[in-house]
Amino acid sequence: MMLRISLLFIFLILSGCSITPVPRPDDPFYAPSYPVMPATKKPTTGAIYNANTSNFLLEDEKARRVGDILLVNLTETTSASKNADTKLKKADSVSIPNPTLFGRAPSLLHGDYNLQQDIAPKRSFEGKTDSSQSNNLSGSISVTVVQVYPNGYMLVRGEKWITLNQGREYIRLTGIVRPQDIAADNTINSTRIGNAKIAYSGTGELADANHQGWLSRFFSSNLWPF
Repeated sequence: MMLRISLLFIFLILSGCSITPVPRPDDPFYAPSYPVMPATKKPTTGAIYNANTSNFLLEDEKARRVGDILLVNLTETTSASKNADTKLKKADSVSIPNPTLFGRAPSLLHGDYNLQQDIAPKRSFEGKTDSSQSNNLSGSISVTVVQVYPNGYMLVRGEKWITLNQGREYIRLTGIVRPQDIAADNTINSTRIGNAKIAYSGTGELADANHQGWLSRFFSSNLWPF
């Protein structure tokens, strides 16, 4: 009975390590937002001005309303490195001479051994780590304005899926944009997006070949006690 419980517990741990959510296209979270359609009103004579679709003559056509499209240029470059070198060494020495009793040194086992002791413990430790990582992401993605805040800042969100021969690649982006950071051609660099969350990955055979198996991930995780 205990063997079955132990096997079941190990199976649950290994199953938990293997559960990885697979991204899917058409995620409702990244779905485009559309402007609220105004209620149909009776046509009125006179002015034809519409505040929902109006453009100023001396203003560039930039994203500023819910449902507008904004082009984001991905210019992400990160680099990090860390080095650590630790050395620890300690040596002790303790010597206890053979004592004398009544002018003579006592001995054990007919003089073959005495009570003299020499203790010299030594300890040493040496550790060295070297870690470096660099990433570069370039390209572009079109996102839509999801919400406009009272201060004029805009929450944008969107995704792009590309289907290849051996799988799919996708880019997802969400963040907050300031109107003054948008260029005249309605573009913005990703480095100017606040609270940006950018995801770039893929699915399919090529993506699966670059992942460790669930058993290898278990032995590499902190769940493995050795």
